[in-house]
Amino acid sequence: HFGSSISAPIRARSFRRRLQTFLPGQAMSLFQCCSGGSNIAPDMPTYRLTYFDARGVGEIARCLFVLAKMPYEDRRFPMSFGTPGDFSTIKRPEFDAAKATGELDASLGKVPMLEVDGKKIGQSKAIERFLARELGFVGANNVEAAQIEQLCETVIDFKAAYTKAKDVKDPEAKERAMKKWFDEDLPANIALAEASLPAGKGPFLVGSKVSLADVVWYVFLAAPKGFFDNTEGARAAFQKAPRMKAAIEAVEKIPELQEWFKVRKDTMF
Repeated sequence: HFGSSISAPIRARSFRRRLQTFLPGQAMSLFQCCSGGSNIAPDMPTYRLTYFDARGVGEIARCLFVLAKMPYEDRRFPMSFGTPGDFSTIKRPEFDAAKATGELDASLGKVPMLEVDGKKIGQSKAIERFLARELGFVGANNVEAAQIEQLCETVIDFKAAYTKAKDVKDPEAKERAMKKWFDEDLPANIALAEASLPAGKGPFLVGSKVSLADVVWYVFLAAPKGFFDNTEGARAAFQKAPRMKAAIEAVEKIPELQEWFKVRKDTMF
């Protein structure tokens, strides 16, 4: 009971968000069924995600929208290269125009940028965590939410370690560093992450349903065209971490994500 002093649109939005917390991806259809479907559509927030025509740091947000079956505008700035792969020759006129007009000021002149009913949010991690809260992917309580954020921060640390290992100029030394990373360092790091997991029945990393942490780790280690070029090395690295392996395989089987990876546009990065 929401109280008679609260307006109908506010009651509708509050109820919808409570449903989303417990039934991500099914909340809207359930609420529309129960309410007759006549009053909820106008009250739904409108989302527009602006990024380049690439996966990059916009892909986690897209995955969350897909998992929640939440409509959004996937606005992509086109890019081209004078020399393929040479970022010093990149051309992106629509992005440059949006930046010049101040359209991207809220995101420091960068992308991704998320608009929610016209209100703008920058920074990819802020966007991911906002969407996870809105769409029901932050666990069942504040402790689980913090544990989920901890696991996401761990991925950031591991990415930084990989970048440092990869940033070796000498070709032979770089080859040795990459072999050590995938044979020793990454499996050891995943083992540390596995040991940090809270007790649970699985298969997901925190709580009883898929969360932002599961999506972040899946994209990091196993998603098609994910973070690592050495996909076989990344997959081999988590085979001896049973809970991490179970979570990644559970995410991999989600039909909505399977379909997304089939139909999404093939981009350079």
